Amino acid sequence: MSRTQIFASPDEAVGVVKDGDTVLVGGFGLAGMPFDLIDALIRHGAGGLTIVSNNAGNGDVGLAALLKAGRVRRILCSFPRQVDSYVFDDLYRRGQIELEVVPQGNLAERMRAAGAGIGAFYCPTGVGTPLAEGKETRTIDGRDYVLEYPIKGDVALISAHAADTAGNLVYRKTARNFGPVMAAAATTTVVQVASIVDAGGIDPEAVVTPGIYVDRVVQVEPRHYTVQGAR
Repeated sequence: MSRTQIFASPDEAVGVVKDGDTVLVGGFGLAGMPFDLIDALIRHGAGGLTIVSNNAGNGDVGLAALLKAGRVRRILCSFPRQVDSYVFDDLYRRGQIELEVVPQGNLAERMRAAGAGIGAFYCPTGVGTPLAEGKETRTIDGRDYVLEYPIKGDVALISAHAADTAGNLVYRKTARNFGPVMAAAATTTVVQVASIVDAGGIDPEAVVTPGIYVDRVVQVEPRHYTVQGAR
């Protein structure tokens, strides 16, 4: 029997999020961003959140809208600043949000480690930089490494192209990005998809994220966003 639940609306699907949760948010810029789930989370009202994502939002939509609503206490990301990150920039300058910068490869691997049950791992990225300050280091075969710990999420919000009723997911090209590792790293994974098919309707060889990692699925109409640049 499938553990995955199908929900009628994004608002019902994100009802599991609580104040203070760590929420993993998929997307690479706007590609693969779970816009409908984020909009529903804003309506839901949970606050004091820690967000883990590749960047800190674009323009006024998606993750940036969540930040603008004042729901985020802390963010872990690789690229906090870019031409259209004015919402984050303003919050950070006013001391209203905390930031932890994580190199992109480390970000992905730390979440992958959480999903794989790995307690910690040594990585050369960041050695000798401020990002390694206060962290344990070790020399292995003549090369220096820094100890990194997994990033676990209470909830993951991700977007996929399609799901079956058992929760198996396929993605569309680069919109896959962090989706698979986030789904495995979270206690509860919530997914928005463009279509839902019957179990067995997706070729098993094409499945990227198995349904064992997926708890909640909602079908939404695809939407496309563009950002015109910084204000």
